[in-house]
Amino acid sequence: MKIKRIAIVGAGTSGWLAANHLGVELSADPEIEITVIESKDVPTIGVGEGTVPYIMKGLKRFGISEAELLTSCDATFKQGIKFVNWLDSAEHGENHYYHSFDDPYPSGFNVTPYWNTHGGNRSFDDIGIQARIAELGLAPKMRNSGEYEGELAYAYHFNAAKFADLLADNAKKRFNIKHQFATVTGIRKSDDGNISHLTTTENTDLAFDFYIDCSGFSAVLIGDGLNVPFESKAKELLVDTALVQQMPLDDNENINPYTTATAHKAGWIWDIPLTTRRGTGFVYSSKHMDEAQALTLYAEYLGIKESELSPKKLPMEVGYRKQFWCNNCVPLGLAQGFLEPLEATSILLSDFSIELLAKNFPKDSDDFTSIAPYYNKTVTYAWERTVDFIKLHYFLSDRTDSDFWVENQDEKHLSSELKERLQKFALNSPQQSDFFSRFDLFDEKNFLYVLYGMKFKTRKTVLSNIEIEQSRTVLNNNDKLVTQADQHLLNHKEWLMGLKAAMKKIKK
Repeated sequence: MKIKRIAIVGAGTSGWLAANHLGVELSADPEIEITVIESKDVPTIGVGEGTVPYIMKGLKRFGISEAELLTSCDATFKQGIKFVNWLDSAEHGENHYYHSFDDPYPSGFNVTPYWNTHGGNRSFDDIGIQARIAELGLAPKMRNSGEYEGELAYAYHFNAAKFADLLADNAKKRFNIKHQFATVTGIRKSDDGNISHLTTTENTDLAFDFYIDCSGFSAVLIGDGLNVPFESKAKELLVDTALVQQMPLDDNENINPYTTATAHKAGWIWDIPLTTRRGTGFVYSSKHMDEAQALTLYAEYLGIKESELSPKKLPMEVGYRKQFWCNNCVPLGLAQGFLEPLEATSILLSDFSIELLAKNFPKDSDDFTSIAPYYNKTVTYAWERTVDFIKLHYFLSDRTDSDFWVENQDEKHLSSELKERLQKFALNSPQQSDFFSRFDLFDEKNFLYVLYGMKFKTRKTVLSNIEIEQSRTVLNNNDKLVTQADQHLLNHKEWLMGLKAAMKKIKK
């Protein structure tokens, strides 16, 4: 049977990302109809306000203007993440490091062996240039940079609800995606186990050939309907609750070009700057901290009275589905699984998964048996390696001020793959060849920043005089680039306000 009618159950970021990816790949076939089914009764979570550079690839393919994205979604540039207090402050001071998006070797020459042997007190952030430029508060683009082009790598912070609206508008206008309001309550199955119909509160049955489950934590199709088990990662990743509150942004307040992740005794706090407000969230392990303690620390961080705090509470079941393609259904977003928002993994995994599905979409139901095993294997690998990368942040910490941090340093909850990698990285710094799969969504560049930002030790190597001299030349050149950066790059807020003013003139 040819797949002609596709239902995406649930809107929000994952649903409309799916609509755009499928629209790009399938809209040329006049027989295919794609419908997003949105419930008026179920609000979207809308927490995912940070991204990684991977998202730019899809946005360009969708035909979305970067200027429109930046101005309509209250967006700011994200050049990486600034990690604060993830190490023992008594040992390292008010420690922080950056996980930057740029290549740590902008010249192409690997200076890590020199830094490891002769770096002295110089932080790993100083190998490249982006962390220092972000700390100066500069934008990654010049005023005349083209769309999706910059002097430095970047991603975005944005208002998640407005971003979903932008994706929806693009999908409907550019790819003729249908949009229907209905609250899906369950499924009906045919004799072969496939979903034949969706049941709704409107007492109508909706029939399609293929289903994308973007129904959030409820996972109405993949969980309740098809009973695909959930693989918990609660032993590896201990945080299970988030308190979320938006904070006003003062007109005179600077806008940081990075996300800030500040560790506390039982988790961490995200702080995401938009052009209109700050999105903040207090992530913690309920096993190691009760809600009353969390509220006190959260208010203290925000600099407000506890009585002024009124956060949304989000219980987080950490893990993923044991099957990412079951019969004629594929879950995305929170229906697929959930990891804490450290490193913006939720949107990344959704974006990666739906792009992979769209490029391998079955033309006929007979194709399922050939494509589904490959898809399940690939997405499972991506999720497992992402769990490893998030765990790395906690495991490498030398904080011992609470049971939370001590428990995170227990090796028994590391995967065999992560253990092997850490053993190898103790001998030699990460290289591209260590990440042999293109489905490692975090590779050697990401590991370098986190490993050495967290004071990981790699065996020193003997360097030739030529290697030493070339390393010093590269580092000196990088220092010069940083000192000259403000001659070429605008202040981040100034750049954004300039774009906003220019767009207003154009629209007049």
